[in-house]
Amino acid sequence: MSNPTGHDCEACPAHAQLAQMGVSLANTDYLIALAGNPNTGKSSVFNALTGLNQHVGNWTGKTVTRAEGAYGFGGKRYKLVDLPGTYSLLSASQDEEVARNFLLFGQPDCTIVVVDATALERNLNLAMQVLEITDKVVICVNLMDEAKRKGLTVDVRSLSRDLGVPAVPTVARTKEGLPHLVQTVADVVSGAIVTQPFRPAPPDKVRVAVEELVPMIEELAPGLPNARWVAMRLLDGDHRVRQALIAGELNGMQASQSASAEGHSRLVALQGSQ
Repeated sequence: MSNPTGHDCEACPAHAQLAQMGVSLANTDYLIALAGNPNTGKSSVFNALTGLNQHVGNWTGKTVTRAEGAYGFGGKRYKLVDLPGTYSLLSASQDEEVARNFLLFGQPDCTIVVVDATALERNLNLAMQVLEITDKVVICVNLMDEAKRKGLTVDVRSLSRDLGVPAVPTVARTKEGLPHLVQTVADVVSGAIVTQPFRPAPPDKVRVAVEELVPMIEELAPGLPNARWVAMRLLDGDHRVRQALIAGELNGMQASQSASAEGHSRLVALQGSQ
């Protein structure tokens, strides 16, 4: 597998962490996460992109269902992992914990956040949390037909400008806009589209506290992809993140982990090609 974005080395920390989650990158070039609130049409997006080339099972050690599949575009093969539908990443439930851990530790090459065009305000809460973790994001503004039917106008261009990442209007049920979505994801992955996610500046006291915490977190968990986000979660009183840090769970990103863990994980081998 050849991938300039960081998944080409089977001994890299992300590979080992993904193996522990039960996700294999065999025969794929890029890893794409699919996130969103329940009832946004996220499953329709997943099914439309992957067709019959998909697998459903459970996340390793969890009762939470995992769906993953693949699609081809521009001569490259993309693995698409459908994260549990959730309203936040605050890890108050298994669904939220699975989604958070995958985005933080799995380091997908791009994350598609599916939002409901008829309920943007509610849906953007999750989108903003995802933008705190990763720069590589595409907002899929789905159910545009429903918005039109209700007399709602969604200014996708302004949304993209305000969030600092591409926003693509779609109607997944009829596959409208999906070719544009796939192209946009490819451009974000390749760097043809450079994202600049909007992240609200915290109050001065919080900013100072984050600056003090980040080096401590990096010392405790070398190689952690986003120590700033972990610091923010600690300040927000996220008990699960605190437990993970104290227990050394966050050290899973250390380079000493190797892809040999894949042989002891519940791996999923995608069959065939598209």
